[in-house]
Amino acid sequence: MGIGQDSIWERFLSPLVRLLIDEEALRRYSESVDWERECDRIQRADVVTPTYYSSQNFHGIKGGYLTSSAAVTYDPITQYVLPPNESWVRQALIDAVKVKPRRILDLGCGTGSTTLMLKKAFPDAEVIGLDLSPYMLVRAEHKAIEAGLDVSWRHGNGEKTGFPDASFDLVTASLLFHETPTDVAQNILRESYRLLTTGGQILILDGNQKTLRQTEWLNNVFEEPYISEYGAGSTDAWMGTAGFEAVQTQDVWWLNQVTSGVKPISGDNIQVQNVRQYVPNKLDDGNLQGFPSPAFENNNLEFYVLGCC
Repeated sequence: MGIGQDSIWERFLSPLVRLLIDEEALRRYSESVDWERECDRIQRADVVTPTYYSSQNFHGIKGGYLTSSAAVTYDPITQYVLPPNESWVRQALIDAVKVKPRRILDLGCGTGSTTLMLKKAFPDAEVIGLDLSPYMLVRAEHKAIEAGLDVSWRHGNGEKTGFPDASFDLVTASLLFHETPTDVAQNILRESYRLLTTGGQILILDGNQKTLRQTEWLNNVFEEPYISEYGAGSTDAWMGTAGFEAVQTQDVWWLNQVTSGVKPISGDNIQVQNVRQYVPNKLDDGNLQGFPSPAFENNNLEFYVLGCC
């Protein structure tokens, strides 16, 4: 694995986390998967990988998310670097759902941690996870099978998904926007607007932009090529530009935020911008023990290679 810039993670945090994980278990898992065959099965020929995604290292891994090591190591790192608790942070998005969704699209789903929580919360809904990395989707598929959850996984680009207009009631994205340039985030929001039914809801969970602007060192924890650009922006403003109304941002444990918007029923353009402190609901993870994801406790898979989150 190639390592990029000398981040706070590489200098200080990685040695500590290394003491907490079972690298041998991750190696066994990684070696048990025929990654190329599995990726060939998932990969769609019509999906073009954008340069912003393929040309950058993410979290110190050469090749970013287009590698099997990224797929194997993402979950174990994230459980330690999304304070105060990864499950609580992801649950903030679930708690912010105000619609009764029949079809849910989770953009940039990665290894599917939030996607599977959405399926658990809305078992009667059709849930689709979409990501640019077939490697991450392979891992997500394995997690869904182990959890006994019926989720569809699709290789695709959040800027141009290929789904029909007005085909989802809820569109979500977790920890995606800080890994995209601003113009890409805005394109994803426009695509989300197209995909939503009238009255449908969009939810974006990511780093707290105000905190990132006020705390410069947070931009240097990991190798994140677009996080400074993200922190300087405003998801509220981007949503308003895309046409969403009732735009609200909640602080989630100071370091993160959830932004909600609604596709308007009328043509009136009334925007509401509000920031309030997140008060978590009790997380029901009692039926997901053994779930190999940092979104729940008692993971039976740990880290393969340390160098990403």
